[in-house]
Amino acid sequence: MSSANVKYSEAIGRLEEILENIDRSNVGIDELADLVKEASDLIKTCRALLTSTEQSVKESLEALDLPSPAYS
Repeated sequence: MSSANVKYSEAIGRLEEILENIDRSNVGIDELADLVKEASDLIKTCRALLTSTEQSVKESLEALDLPSPAYS
């Protein structure tokens, strides 16, 4: 799965598939490195999407002159 233009829910779904396959030992050693790399890329994509969404929400709230929620 390419991380370009992927939706958050799709990325999370694919991450769950990868983890399930690894947990069930359905992955050969030759395939493991590729799946770990893919998972790493998907995690980076999810983080970027979350950051972008957070910024968008903050901007929308600022436009309404409402206090932004406190994120921790």
